[in-house]
Amino acid sequence: MDHDIIVSGGGIAGLAAAAAFGAEGYSVLCLDPAPPVTDREAEGADLRTTAFLQPAQAFLTEIGLWGRLAAHAMPLQVMRIVDAGGPLPEARVTKAFNASDISDQPFGWNLPNWLLRREFVAHLEGMETVTFRAGVGTTSLFTREAEARVGLSDGSKLRCKLVIAADGRNSPMRKAAGIDVQTTRFGQKALAFAVTHPIPHENVSTEIHRTGGPFTLVPLPDLNGRPSSAIVWMEEGPKAEALMALDTEAFEEAMTTRSCSLFGPLELASRRTIWPIISQHADRLNGERIALVAEAAHVVPPIGAQGLNMSLKDLAVLRDLARQTGDEIGNRKMLDSYHQRRIGDIRARVAGITLLNRTSMLSAQPLRDIRAKGLDALYTLTPVRKTLMQLGLGARGT
Repeated sequence: MDHDIIVSGGGIAGLAAAAAFGAEGYSVLCLDPAPPVTDREAEGADLRTTAFLQPAQAFLTEIGLWGRLAAHAMPLQVMRIVDAGGPLPEARVTKAFNASDISDQPFGWNLPNWLLRREFVAHLEGMETVTFRAGVGTTSLFTREAEARVGLSDGSKLRCKLVIAADGRNSPMRKAAGIDVQTTRFGQKALAFAVTHPIPHENVSTEIHRTGGPFTLVPLPDLNGRPSSAIVWMEEGPKAEALMALDTEAFEEAMTTRSCSLFGPLELASRRTIWPIISQHADRLNGERIALVAEAAHVVPPIGAQGLNMSLKDLAVLRDLARQTGDEIGNRKMLDSYHQRRIGDIRARVAGITLLNRTSMLSAQPLRDIRAKGLDALYTLTPVRKTLMQLGLGARGT
């Protein structure tokens, strides 16, 4: 056997998987066809950010990664939901959720994705049990009851006990295993970028709902002495493309208007990136000698900071099952148990976030008015508000 585990995919989830299983003493090879971009200004840098909610932060601490991240992390103390569905972008209904209502810790901690990859790769370099190879991807999969054989893009073939597919929404390993997916396309795209603004964010994450999709500002550390936030702006595809094409001055005017000017005039502080919005989940999370995690298993629109937090829950469950399985890692019983323990929560969260996104996209004025009244009524009830906050943190996830 060449390795205990081969991780297909060197994104944030794949690197975290390598760290988690390497920390358990397994021999791990992590592969990614593209070298990680670990500099904010480099072409191809992932300018999105990830808010690690409390359970995810606890898992990163367990596997030895949080120590590298804590100094860079921006605590998120308050989540603010705004309905701006009137004739003009203005805050009609605002509801704030303070983490102190349910916990003595923040909701989560926000970090840029390019920095996460930089720190995760640096951590793996210090692990004797893990090898990370950039520039080499997985191309084929052949499995038997006792092992998997993985073909690589350099022509070589390797044997292992378990393949972890963390290779994205178009996962080649999922396809090689013959596992189908259910996909919903919204006709939306999202722009991601960073801004500075004169009004401090005070550790408040703000999600502004209006036709086309949410406009979300997540706190970042100050940049050049000014308050800074990361923005994900979801819109119908053609409008998103038109925004992407605006010159800087026109784009800054448009995003300031869309933000309801809650933070004053916004100034662009990075490049803009754009990607399509879908929701998706795999029919099964496992096959013979393979487990699907992260976007190979599930994709959700960027609402409520659920995506990567769901992915780390996948890894935590898989890691816990590996502890019970020991040397027999990757056997049928372990992987069937993984599917059973995760599939219900994944399907529920994908369906819930899909519904939230469709609700946010409502364009008819009477429906927008109903959305605003529903938001006001739902989040005013203290027991309901606390339950929703705990669900957002994954408290009821299995």
